[in-house]
Amino acid sequence: MSQVEQQQTAEQVILSRHSVRQYQRDVVIPDAELNEILELAASAPSSWNLQHWRFLVIREQANKDRLLPIAFGQQQVSDASAVVVVLGDLQANLTAPIVFEKATPEVRDTMLGQINGAYANSPTVGRDEAIRNASLAAMQLMLAARAKGYDTVPMGGYNPAALIQEFNIPERYIPVMLLPIGKAASPARATERLPLSDVVINESF
Repeated sequence: MSQVEQQQTAEQVILSRHSVRQYQRDVVIPDAELNEILELAASAPSSWNLQHWRFLVIREQANKDRLLPIAFGQQQVSDASAVVVVLGDLQANLTAPIVFEKATPEVRDTMLGQINGAYANSPTVGRDEAIRNASLAAMQLMLAARAKGYDTVPMGGYNPAALIQEFNIPERYIPVMLLPIGKAASPARATERLPLSDVVINESF
């Protein structure tokens, strides 16, 4: 595939991704295909390469139905093929020794010093980095799903405390969003975008 063809394909994937809220029920995503989507999502960039995301994948119907009251009755969590609960790691600094295990001692010591210093010196850095980096992976997951012919919708409308309790999510992880994945039962509602002149500020305000 030529560079132009690759660019066109990337643009088509991005522009064809829409938030779908009605899904065909009982569509099964093959394990291998779902794993490919998750692997692509997990290739997202992250601060210090700490890979702050964790994916709680919910596929069994009974478990998807447990999400319904947590998601305030939004039917897509029950009908979609899977719901990925995107979590952020509040203590991602603890993975640094593994991430930099193969680095030279000088690089490893420098990076661990930077990371542990940042986490120790700010009470908000753990939460900020968890949400920021898990969101990067979530966006990449949505694009990976679209590239393979599936639809998604990012959901912030749910009860985080109930989600944590119902699915035994450890305190180390913070729910960032729910991501239903499946096949659309009806097209996504058309949305408008602000003109570029409204969202781009050149050089300074």
